[in-house]
Amino acid sequence: MIKAIAIDDEPLALKILAHHCDKIEEINLEKTFTNLSEAKTYINDNEIDLIFLDIEMPQQNGIDFYKSLNKKVMVIFTTAYDQYALEGFNVSAIDYIMKPISFDRFKEAVEKVIKVKKLISNKNEDSFIMIRADYKLNKIYLKDIQYIEGLDDYIQIYIDNQPKIVARMSMKAILETLPAKDFIRIHRSFIIPIKRIKNIQNKQIEIDSILIPIGETYKTETLEALKKI
Repeated sequence: MIKAIAIDDEPLALKILAHHCDKIEEINLEKTFTNLSEAKTYINDNEIDLIFLDIEMPQQNGIDFYKSLNKKVMVIFTTAYDQYALEGFNVSAIDYIMKPISFDRFKEAVEKVIKVKKLISNKNEDSFIMIRADYKLNKIYLKDIQYIEGLDDYIQIYIDNQPKIVARMSMKAILETLPAKDFIRIHRSFIIPIKRIKNIQNKQIEIDSILIPIGETYKTETLEALKKI
């Protein structure tokens, strides 16, 4: 599912985008904005995949707004003016749609986003880390990691259908090696992959039928991170 937001100073334009989104099951329009400041706050606080962004707005040019973002998010520019097309593609926009936006043109642009997201997802499936243990370098695919447990100066990496790997490494060091969007430290002794979370109850997280405690020190940080899933 593609998580999207739309930004436009014209409420009617936002209604049209929302109507088009409702017709495509692969996309969910999470929120719409007419105010750029509110939109930027939402983008910073939430995980989104795509922005439908108007260019000619009274507060700021949409392209300049996109350049100012701290996050890398896919964008489709929507505008009534074709003179911005080249500049839009110079910031790696997925597409540039002229208003009024027909559903067929909208669908064509969204299909490009779906293809890009699949490519990113496939690339992430092949991501790995190299960990030295037992006098050799071990290649560990991120998708295979169940969870990581810290024991004094050692860590134990539990992996699908393989023996656990025990390495002399701190929890801080291994956490810095892992992508922050995919892994979270929930306890002084545990790091987990976010995608494997089945449920949360009684200050415990279930992963692959294993209950892992949430440390009191990490409780707030953990709950805030889980809100963004």
